[in-house]
Amino acid sequence: MHTPPAAFRTLPLLLLAGLLSLPVLALFGAWLPSGQEGAQALAILREMAATVLPGYFWTTLWLGLWVALGAAAVGMATAAAVTLFDFPGRRQMEWLLLLPLAMPAYVTAYAYTDFLQFSGPLQVWLRASFGLEGRLLPEVRSLGGAVWVFIFALYPYVYLLARTALGERAAHLMEAARLMGAPLHRRVLQVALPLARPAVAAGVALVLMETLADFGVVSYFGIQTFTTGIYKAWLSMDDRIAAAQLATILLALVLLLLWLESRAQRRMRFAASSVGRAGAAEAQPQQLTGGRCAAAWALCLLPVLLGFVAPVAFMLRPLAADWSVLPWERFVQWAGSSVRLGAITAVLAVAVALALAYAVRRRPDPATRAVVRLASIGYAVPGAVVVVGLLLPVGWLQAWRPDWGLGALVTTTAAGIVWAYLVRFCAVALQSVQSGYARIPTSLDDSARMLGSSGWGLLSRVHAPLLKRSVLAALLLVFVDVMKELPATIVLRPFNSDTLAVVAYQLARDERLGEAALPSLALVAVGLVPVILLSRTLRAR
Repeated sequence: MHTPPAAFRTLPLLLLAGLLSLPVLALFGAWLPSGQEGAQALAILREMAATVLPGYFWTTLWLGLWVALGAAAVGMATAAAVTLFDFPGRRQMEWLLLLPLAMPAYVTAYAYTDFLQFSGPLQVWLRASFGLEGRLLPEVRSLGGAVWVFIFALYPYVYLLARTALGERAAHLMEAARLMGAPLHRRVLQVALPLARPAVAAGVALVLMETLADFGVVSYFGIQTFTTGIYKAWLSMDDRIAAAQLATILLALVLLLLWLESRAQRRMRFAASSVGRAGAAEAQPQQLTGGRCAAAWALCLLPVLLGFVAPVAFMLRPLAADWSVLPWERFVQWAGSSVRLGAITAVLAVAVALALAYAVRRRPDPATRAVVRLASIGYAVPGAVVVVGLLLPVGWLQAWRPDWGLGALVTTTAAGIVWAYLVRFCAVALQSVQSGYARIPTSLDDSARMLGSSGWGLLSRVHAPLLKRSVLAALLLVFVDVMKELPATIVLRPFNSDTLAVVAYQLARDERLGEAALPSLALVAVGLVPVILLSRTLRAR
């Protein structure tokens, strides 16, 4: 039977999308075993439901609830302060509030633990200065400590979206309410905040996805969430079925949050079109003076101090105290492994993103778009879920054909970890490349085809020069995400190739927080690069 040419063109994209989505789709296969294995899976699920599953559920629920409330309050308050009001230093505050994005949450956890624990410098100084005994501060490694860390590490997601929404829609309505005699508190509570609700909901959904995906903070603090349960089931209990079932439950929660986030984004677009932007440029933020100005300063400075300045200072303290104990020689090896994995993944992810985006550009039919969406299914999927989903089909193939050595190829070389990275971060590169394509008019493609350029020539001669900035941004974003990725790296990294993230986690877990400062600060320095570029982009608008 002759295959239509369109199928030949779609087949490579379908194979690529299948490779990227296989670790996620394989999880559902763990719920469909038959015979004795099926009975075993149901028995394991019933046993977990009677023992650990309720604890995982309630701990994850309370953690997510308190983090969502805290991040929404901090992000919304800071966004309103820098958008609706004018005070000295407001422009500087706009980008300073982005700095916690450069701090991985687990690095913030290490820093606060080192400074606030029973043997930390603060409690030692308090006991020595005031003659006190015992523990003087609450335990950092607790659910409350994790909530504190996540709030001040993740509030910028809410801040960014709320700031954009308020800047586009609220300024002129606030001015209209002022002319009608409404006092300041009514203008903020009854005009500005309701307009920003879809943006805040979208930001909170992103915060919750990051919280659910985290492994470093909850594992280090000893909090039993779904993520730590997945690793315990796989690595400690050697039970792939239990790990797959927990991973699927976590994936369902993430998919629910993705649906809520996309729904909130649609409401944001509807609100933007219905309210209009004509008067936004004419309305000016209200000038603050005196006590209100000081309150705005305090409101904006506090999250920056707690989410960035204080953790960096806590990490710099052991570095300044004794440089000789730091493993400088091994640091070069760790940094080299991180850079190598980041560079390889970034190049491959951008190449895949270009292929997918170019395919949609040439054939924007429903079939091609569906294939591209399938390839992007790994977006926001926790690293723990990707690891389990990747090792499941590898285990099946290894049991079927042990002579292939596929298990050793995936778990002892860079192939497996790069595969996991691509599943997670190809969507990041694809979003950047597609945004670049959106700025290229399709009339250029028609003109190029009339002049004889098509296929590879169209991509290399016409699209590539115009996509240069988007490609560079995609390379940078994927590189930084790989450098900070912890869950997948811990399980799949090749032997003798520890990365900065893994080493920082291992040293902190062994209570060697002074030595963990060096790789942790290196990750912060890398994370500053996209934050700086983001702040420049926002100022240019």
